[in-house]
Amino acid sequence: MAIDLLSIARTGVMASQSQLGVTGNNIANANTEGYNRQTATQATLQSQRLGDSFYGTGTYVSDVKRVYNEFAARELRIGQTSMSAAETTYSKLSELDELYAQVGSMVPNSINDFFASINSVADLPTDLGIRSNSLSSAEQMAININQMQSQLDNQVKQTNSQIESVTTRVNEISKELANINLELMKSQGDNNEILDKQDALILELSEYAQVNVIPLDTGAKSIMLGGSVMLVSGEVAMSMGVGAGDPFPNEPTLTASISNKTLNVDPSKLGGQLGALFAYRDDTLIPASNELGQLALGVADTFNEMQSSGFDLNGEVGSDIFRDINSSLMSSGRAGSYSTNTSSAALSVNIDDVGALSGSSYELSFTTAGGYALKDNQTGEVSTLTLSGTELTSSAGFTINVANGPIADGDKFEIRPTAGAASGLKVVMTDPKGITAAGPTLTAATANSGNTSISLNSMDSSVAGFPGSATGSSITFTINTVANTYQAFDSAGASLGTGTITNNNINAFGIDFDISTSGTATADSFTFDLAFAEGNNSNAVEMASLSDVKLMNNGTGTLTSVFENTKLDIGSQTKAAEVRVDSATAIYQQAYDRVQSESGVNLDEEAANLLRFQQSYQAAARIMSTAQTIFDTLLSSVR
Repeated sequence: MAIDLLSIARTGVMASQSQLGVTGNNIANANTEGYNRQTATQATLQSQRLGDSFYGTGTYVSDVKRVYNEFAARELRIGQTSMSAAETTYSKLSELDELYAQVGSMVPNSINDFFASINSVADLPTDLGIRSNSLSSAEQMAININQMQSQLDNQVKQTNSQIESVTTRVNEISKELANINLELMKSQGDNNEILDKQDALILELSEYAQVNVIPLDTGAKSIMLGGSVMLVSGEVAMSMGVGAGDPFPNEPTLTASISNKTLNVDPSKLGGQLGALFAYRDDTLIPASNELGQLALGVADTFNEMQSSGFDLNGEVGSDIFRDINSSLMSSGRAGSYSTNTSSAALSVNIDDVGALSGSSYELSFTTAGGYALKDNQTGEVSTLTLSGTELTSSAGFTINVANGPIADGDKFEIRPTAGAASGLKVVMTDPKGITAAGPTLTAATANSGNTSISLNSMDSSVAGFPGSATGSSITFTINTVANTYQAFDSAGASLGTGTITNNNINAFGIDFDISTSGTATADSFTFDLAFAEGNNSNAVEMASLSDVKLMNNGTGTLTSVFENTKLDIGSQTKAAEVRVDSATAIYQQAYDRVQSESGVNLDEEAANLLRFQQSYQAAARIMSTAQTIFDTLLSSVR
């Protein structure tokens, strides 16, 4: 029995030593990120039969397991993904909100300054100094809009760089996980340290995208991103990357590659940082840039049109202050062709009515069965367009020109009518005398019915028959709204001919004007007197008054309100993102606390275990000492 007692004592000492080692390791790693608490499981050795009874032979440590709850870990990963997405969105929106609060404040201020300078020109229309100051104000306004666009472009570049950095880290993690899977398959058993490292990498990966973990029979784990991309399958890792944007190259897309096969990944299904970065770029930055372009088009078109409605200080019909809205430098990036298109058709976009623009982007598609469909990406509204020659005219304020057609069945294009305008806005007028302060005098005949009124749109002195050349300094139009016809007369009363009124508009002899009618009129006459007077300020007064006129978004907003609405929208998005961060953080913390309650190291509990296993060790050692004493007594008795 003495030998058996010694053996039992030895197993007890060894088991207690193992328990102390596991407990000590837990205490040592209490602050190790990703460490899961371990426990040693003891079992009884097989009993021996002596006589009619069975006697125990001791104990042993059957296994050392880490305390791990897959459901709690999954909940933590989900919380991590949501919190990471919320924090990324809030961080980027806060940065953009600050940009609009600081740099952006100069844009509406400079627009107001320009209107104020035009008002000063109206007060003293012949003062060249005031006119020069007005041109300087126009240049500063254009520069501020250019700078704001440059800041937004930098935000896009920065976001693209972050996307590339995240994909690089995702690839590093995928390779490490594949190597860990290989080790686990070779080890034929659980290595707690490797498993902890595996879970830590998977948890980090959940910051970047939603992660689905699929345990394999071999002990390895396959990893899916967003439920659609198999990032790691056993020991094989897929590579994430960014490809050229489609249809716009400066907006890279997300790809996944394995061997020589590459597929495009929908970032909206990924969540995490990747999903948030793509959403910020595509749903916030690009629309903000388009709306800034809408403002630039509104500024350029409004004042250029007013220039064509008056006379400069030389008595000539005014020329443009700003670069033409349909010039190549103002229209770059308005149309993009998808790489999947089978035709060689190339599109260009011409702005017809700035007031009808919404700042939205559109998808143009063509099918043989359905024809041309234009979808507003903001509202989802779809309209059908008809091809006339090489032009597709929309009701949204622009015309699409098709070159190298025809468009093939299934081809798609993205249309951004306002793209490029904010960076292309520039003052082209150099002579302050060119500002058109004076305007023509419009006189309605006293015998008119009172049912009609007209408003001048523009003048073009290069058109044959323009007043001041062969027809004298004035021209009179007699309107028949019943027959939709008109007759024109020169300053001497001689007839210049007749024409047709189209859509309540007359464009003849270089004079373009609209007709408003509340009834019928068969002989209402209106005279345009184009005699120039230096002190005339009528056009400048009308130009200055446009600061409060709702010219944009189909008559619902002013020039400055376009920018202010974007600023308010970004502020609202930022506040909503802040609320989402608080909510996501609370959910994550709840999941984290649950994991820590099960897998985390509790120092008080480990200290109690340390004392318990120390006592167990001492007791087993005491058994060994007792067995030695019994054995010595037995030897002494037979001497």
